[in-house]
Amino acid sequence: MPGLCTCKQDPFVKAPVQSISSPFWRKLKKNRGALFGMTVIACAFLLAPLAYLVAPDHTPYANRMIVEIEGRRPGYAQLFLKKKKETAPPVASFFQFLVNGKEDAYTYIPVTGYQAANRTVAISRYIDKGVTDTVLVPVSSLASPLSSNFVRLHYWLGTDKYGRDILSRLIVGTRVSLGVGLIAIVISLTIGIVLGGLAGYYGGRVDSAVMWLVNVVWSIPTLLLVFAITLLLGKGFWQVFVAVGLTMWVSVARLVRGQVLVARQLEWAEVARALGYTDARILFRHILPNILGPVFVLSASNFASAIIIEAGLSFLGVGVQPPQPSWGLMIKENYNFIITHNPVLALAPGFAVMLLVLAFNLLGNGLRDALDVRE
Repeated sequence: MPGLCTCKQDPFVKAPVQSISSPFWRKLKKNRGALFGMTVIACAFLLAPLAYLVAPDHTPYANRMIVEIEGRRPGYAQLFLKKKKETAPPVASFFQFLVNGKEDAYTYIPVTGYQAANRTVAISRYIDKGVTDTVLVPVSSLASPLSSNFVRLHYWLGTDKYGRDILSRLIVGTRVSLGVGLIAIVISLTIGIVLGGLAGYYGGRVDSAVMWLVNVVWSIPTLLLVFAITLLLGKGFWQVFVAVGLTMWVSVARLVRGQVLVARQLEWAEVARALGYTDARILFRHILPNILGPVFVLSASNFASAIIIEAGLSFLGVGVQPPQPSWGLMIKENYNFIITHNPVLALAPGFAVMLLVLAFNLLGNGLRDALDVRE
């Protein structure tokens, strides 16, 4: 592959050993767009496993609903009374907390002020703008000192129509977008490399059968095919991942087939067959490792496409189901605010989708230039 590496052949006629070393990194470092994409992607992959540790709302799915403060603008702050729940939630280990978050041990009551007496605390419970209600709370139900029961929370990106923190749901929703991309890429690469490799290496009837299947799947609109698979598997978290992955393998298969058709005619491949190497060894140990450059570029593009497809499915209601946060679902829940007083509620997840998709496309372009891949 021109510009990728220096190829060496050993006496046993193995495939060229390609080394992605200093030339690759020098080219990649010169591409500012690729570096920007790598930075955004690295931050997203670092943020996803630590989502509940970073998010202000650490409840499962960042689903702390306080309807009194629904639809608030970015930067909104509110004073709350933390009142212990009658039934304490189960204690979660640190690992469980990282994976699923943990239930609140308190009920958060929005207040505008309070006044302590001997046995009760009179709070001005916030109901709506300019509307409050005085409620007496027994001192015995609160912790000591009294000031520890009151906390001021800041909502840096505002709250949705259920009073949930947009920033927290945006952070937790990173897991869905990265998860669907990873699963889709694994599925599409597995199916596409195997079928494309077999079609390109054996040709004939095998090639005709695989390409017929590719053309049939290719002729079906992507969203229509995803809808069909989703309806077959059912709505849900993992079903979306599988459905998206099963629609993206055709581009991988076509690319791998073309690369294998060229590679199998090279001298080292012919000599390997003459020495009696098995077809599986030649294909999977020698040919495939030398055509991974274009596959990496296509994978970055497919990762971006998977994020967009998942967001579209969730927006249409056939993807991730509430209360689990998904950027597409967040846009659906808040898009009415675009034409009203608070468009940021829908624009924030839309900007997150745009930024992550742009990062993968920039990285793919950078890899293409650094690897000197010509499709």
